[in-house]
This record gives sequence, structure tokens and C-alpha cells, in this order.
Amino acid sequence: MTANGIGKKEWILPDCELPHEGEGVAKGHESVIVVNDTNEDAHIAVKLFFTDKDPYTKINWTVKAGRVRCFRTNNPDDMCGFEVPFETQYAMKLSSNCNIVVQYGRLDNTQANLAFYTTLGYSE
Repeated sequence: MTANGIGKKEWILPDCELPHEGEGVAKGHESVIVVNDTNEDAHIAVKLFFTDKDPYTKINWTVKAGRVRCFRTNNPDDMCGFEVPFETQYAMKLSSNCNIVVQYGRLDNTQANLAFYTTLGYSE
């Protein structure tokens, strides 16, 4: 753990879309994984962008110093009470008070041949 940590303070996840739970044992979901490699707690403001409505800005996350945390978009508790709509394209911006690393993952098993992928967010 370092004072400044690795990563960036702002991240964009441009290709979000919450799938239904689908078939099989593993249930469809999205997750945002945040790593905080600093000596201070990361306070993260989350902004959701939609194609047909104004951004949603009432989501705030905390990741303690030197920790990792997974936020599931299908869990209203992780989304500060907001219910992400299923099968709706949206994007997410994370703004933190300290450097963090952000990874996005989606498991879509709405059919038997499930698809899982992860990607790092975009940060300048």
C-alpha cells in the first residue's frame, strides 16, 4: 500500500447492461470491482448515464484503505437503493477522492451458452 496508490481518480464504464438472472446455477449479473491501494478510504461518487433520461447521481460508495470491494448492480443495497433496469444500455462514471483501479464484469446467461467478460474501465 502506498500513499498515492496506483490507479486514477476518475473512471468511465461505457458498456453497462444488467442481464436477467437467466438459466443455470450461476446467475446473470454485473459487478464493479474497486481496488484501493492507498492509505486513505476512497469515497466514490457514482453517476449513471442513460440514453433516454437524465443522469442518476445519488450513489456513493466507500472502499477502505488497502482493500478491494465488489459492487453488484443487481443488488439495490450496493446501488444505494437504486434499481438498475434490466437489459437497458447505460454507462457509469466513478469519481474518487483518491486513486483507485476499477474493473467491470458481466455474466450473461440468458441462454445455455453463457457469456462472461471483464474489462478495465477507461481513465485518462
